Order: sequence, then C-alpha cells, then structure tokens
Amino acid sequence: MSDLRLGALCWNQYTDWPSLLAAGIRAEELGFESLWTWDHLYPIVGSSDGPIHEGWLTLAAWAQATKRIRIGLMVGANTFREPSLTAKMATTLDHISGGRATLGIGGAWFEEEHEAYGLAFGDGFPERLRWLAEALPIMRGMLRNDRPTAKGIHYKAKAVRNNPPPIQKRLPLLIGGGGEQVTLKLVAKYADANNVGGGIEKVRHKEEVLLRHCQAVGRDPKEIERTSGIGVVVIRDSRAEARKVADAIFEGNGKAEPWKDQPVGTPEDVVAFIAPYLEIGYQHLIAGFPNPYDEESMTRLATEVRAAVDAKA
Repeated sequence: MSDLRLGALCWNQYTDWPSLLAAGIRAEELGFESLWTWDHLYPIVGSSDGPIHEGWLTLAAWAQATKRIRIGLMVGANTFREPSLTAKMATTLDHISGGRATLGIGGAWFEEEHEAYGLAFGDGFPERLRWLAEALPIMRGMLRNDRPTAKGIHYKAKAVRNNPPPIQKRLPLLIGGGGEQVTLKLVAKYADANNVGGGIEKVRHKEEVLLRHCQAVGRDPKEIERTSGIGVVVIRDSRAEARKVADAIFEGNGKAEPWKDQPVGTPEDVVAFIAPYLEIGYQHLIAGFPNPYDEESMTRLATEVRAAVDAKA
C-alpha cells in the first residue's frame, strides 16, 4: 500500500452554502484525509464580481459536520488578521473539530479584495513577506503555549496567552508558497508543513531549494510534511468527456478560462499525473473541486485512483 494522502480543496466561490457544506461532508465519507478552502473575500478564478463564502466560518461548520477529516485554509491570508487572533481562531477550530485543525498561512496576493475591504496590502510582495516573517513566531509560539512577546515593525504582542491551548500537542503550522529567497526559508525555520504547486517540474525544483534552506538553518527536513496542490481533478471514462465536464465547471465559475495541464482525463491519466509527486516524497496531494463539486470525480479519485496507486506501491 502507498503512503498517498488525499486532500479536497473545495472552492468557496460561485456556490451556495448547502452545496459547499455537502461537499465537505462527502470528502470525509469518501475517505479523503484533509479538507480545505480558500481565505479570500472575492472570487479569485474567473470574474471577481461574484459570490464567495468566508473561509474560517466555512471551516467551523465543516468541523461540526465531520468527525475524522483534517481541516484548514489553503492558505490563510496573513494580512487579514493580527497573527495572535489567527492563532486563537485556529485553536478554537481545534476544539470545535476535536483536534483536527491545521493553521495554513501565507503572505496574501490579491490586491483587489484588500482595497475593497480596506485591508493593508503594503507596498509590494517583499513587504508582505516581512509581515509574514514577523507573524510566524507569534502564531507558532501561541500554538506551542509559549506566551510569545513581539515588538516588530508591523505586529506586536505582550506575553500573549492562548488559553485553552490547542487539543493537539502540536497543531500543524502550514506555510503556503514557493518563493525561493524568503518563503521557503520561512518554511524551513517555522513550518510543520508546506504547500507548493505549479506542476511537477516546479515542485521538484522548490523541493531542492527547501532542502538547501533546511540545511542552512539546521532543520531536519523530515519534520516538514510536503503537500502539493495538483489542480482541478475531473475523471471520466474518456478524455473527451472529462474535458467537456471540466470546461463546463470553469464556465460556471465566473466564466473562467479552463486551466491547462490539469489532472483531467481517465483514471489511468490521473494515476500517471500524480505518480511523479509520490516519487519525490510529496505524499499529501490536494485536489481542487470547484462548484458543482463533481461527485463522480471525487469518488473515482478516492476509490479507483487510490486503489491503482496502492497496487503500484
């Protein structure tokens, strides 16, 4: 049997609440190991002028409706909240879920939603990464019940208590992004898990960079769980049918242009798509499921594709 772990990233844009709730419940029933949604306030695929549900409250509702599956944001926007508040929210989610929370965090990138909501966006990505670097010790300290103090330029904290502490002895802190100079160095210093995407060649390269950063800071890379988003999964008996379904899904998400190089095709196509990730040690693969949360694809990924991967192990 392989070590494959499957995550379901259920898009919270262009959907109604009953459908989004049902998608999370279905992911657990099908045996997915993790369940995720976005931390965005406007849709990020297709037209931004459309509906989207708030991420943290989605997680809280999923936590009440499920019993086993791990839950988190892929990934939280550091700019939206003070890091101390983010850690407190993740801790409360851990209690709601009975110890199944992951705190996913990243530097944030979507300027339009920041401007609309009056949220600080900084003068560019380097500044937002500096903010993230300030935030991470606060969040990690609170998750470890260390009462951190911080006197940074952007964030401050004073022996902040996190009471009650998380149920998990080590609530995972996942950092999303593959920036080679800063983000992956922050992963090496602070993260329990990372998330990178963009295709297998890019992931392969980012892994090499992460290993160099781990060596530089004296971190055992085995302490960091590798995860990767593999894109939108659509599985049918023929490639043509799968492509037709995928195109319709993107059309329904703000008339978005369909993404290229996605795991769209037959079960055998998807097995071949994910095999290189497993070969480089990325065992936790997160599949995107936009509304209408294609039940056939979710089911066949969790059953046929998983069984085929296990048979090859």
